[in-house]
Amino acid sequence: MAPTELQWTVVDFLHRGPWWKNRGLLVLNICLIIPLLTSIANGLDSSLVNGLQLLPAWKAYFDHPSGRWLGLINSAQFLGNLIGLPFTPYASDILGRRVALLWGSLIMCMGIGLQAAAKSVPMFIGARICIGFGLSFCQNAAPLLLIELSYPTHRGRITSMFNSCWYFGSVVSAWVCFGAFRAAEGSQWSWRAPTLVQAICPVIQILSIVFIPESPRWLVSKGMESRAAAVLVKYHANGSDDLDPLVTFEMAQIRHAIRIEEDVNKSTSYWSLFSTHANRKRMRIIIAVAIFSQWSGNGLVSYYIDIVLAGIGITDTETKTLINGCLQIFNFVIAIGAAMLIDVAGRRPLFMVSNAGMLITFSMWTITTALYNTHHNVGAAKATIPLIFIFFFFYDLAYTPLIVAYSLEILPFRVRAKGFAVMNFTVMATIAFNQFVNPWALEAISWWYYVVYCGWLVFEFVFVFFFIVETKGRTLEETAALFDGDEQPADLVNMGGVAADMSMRLSRHIVTEPRRTVEFEALNHTKTQEKQEEYYDLKRRNRDSDATASSSDFHARAI
Repeated sequence: MAPTELQWTVVDFLHRGPWWKNRGLLVLNICLIIPLLTSIANGLDSSLVNGLQLLPAWKAYFDHPSGRWLGLINSAQFLGNLIGLPFTPYASDILGRRVALLWGSLIMCMGIGLQAAAKSVPMFIGARICIGFGLSFCQNAAPLLLIELSYPTHRGRITSMFNSCWYFGSVVSAWVCFGAFRAAEGSQWSWRAPTLVQAICPVIQILSIVFIPESPRWLVSKGMESRAAAVLVKYHANGSDDLDPLVTFEMAQIRHAIRIEEDVNKSTSYWSLFSTHANRKRMRIIIAVAIFSQWSGNGLVSYYIDIVLAGIGITDTETKTLINGCLQIFNFVIAIGAAMLIDVAGRRPLFMVSNAGMLITFSMWTITTALYNTHHNVGAAKATIPLIFIFFFFYDLAYTPLIVAYSLEILPFRVRAKGFAVMNFTVMATIAFNQFVNPWALEAISWWYYVVYCGWLVFEFVFVFFFIVETKGRTLEETAALFDGDEQPADLVNMGGVAADMSMRLSRHIVTEPRRTVEFEALNHTKTQEKQEEYYDLKRRNRDSDATASSSDFHARAI
């Protein structure tokens, strides 16, 4: 084994230069757009009823639903998600990520057809439950494909974009509803047309799923290592060969990590998520972040903007749809920008700034709403609108891009799908709860309900300060091993480095002597420029890289 000071890391084997000039990476990132469509579909569907509530034709057709009926319509999709979520990890783990994504898209198309043809509130609710059921399979499989297929230096940003793309769907929903209202005011098509737009994303996924490679981690777990290596060679190494050191490094880490997990958990179930101390630490963070993502006050605007705007005196339909549309565009821009920052700023700083900003801004939002409701202060009402935008700015810094990316990267492979299902279950449960409670609470106690969220935001900040762990600058396997002690991440780095070193030797026909390695001995005992350049040339493998780089800065150097 090589001496510790010469330990290889993944940074030594990465592609240098713009990724779009590397055909393998270019094709891979185009393929990854297909799983990202799941988030767009989710944002479009989740925001649809919020937009439909602003349309007079939809209200009239369904006899102005309110109270419990409105809460049930809003929560129907999430109830469908809750029904499907217990089964989704088994589909992803047994059938594969791609098959689970295809299955979910087919079910969604069925539900969308029923919704567009709905003639009554029960039929509309049933259709949305069907959509939510199919969406649960897509939501489990798509992020797994993203995080397990992405190039090491692209993983954080691409996975963070998944949840950020939710707002793109929300933007489409808001502006489709606005356009339908302007083009077909008073007609049933002012609300039926937006429901049909939902079918675009799942139809594209059904037609293009055959072009997406399967997760190499899943293939290794099923004993198909040659297929897994072929995927990594084609997309991570630009189709070079099986001895490419990056492919060898990744394959060694994947095999070793899965072998370690199999030793800990001979068989996996939901109980495995809480059976070890390390997994309990992971799940404590994942469940908390999932709850915080919906109980930070954002749910008030995300699902009941009509009530919130009416509470500050804005009743004109066109004005409300315009504000809603602009807010979704703003959210999308901020969330995508935050996704690009996570490998520069780090996960923990983004969580800290996000929670502190939300606490301050929501407190101010509560005050302006109270002033309008108690003293009819028009100026306070006008100040509420920019405060809503500022609040979502801070929310989008962390909870939009990181809830999926952070949850997935701290989970080891064998429990990743099940842990992610628990995260989604928690999100759906908190949303469904909010959909019933929020309209009743707002109607019963008005702005005083905002004070409850202020207190909860204090608790969130304290939790984030003490429990969020930084994961920047590590491979997926190294990040997942962070909670298992200091030895396992180092062991994974060493395992990958040794395998990649041997791969380079074989590709260069370099023979390793039984007792010593010629190159390492020369480097350890000779400080001449000639010997160092000889070593650096081997380490680059014809890439123009810095030989002193470490894994802690590989993201920054790859940007």
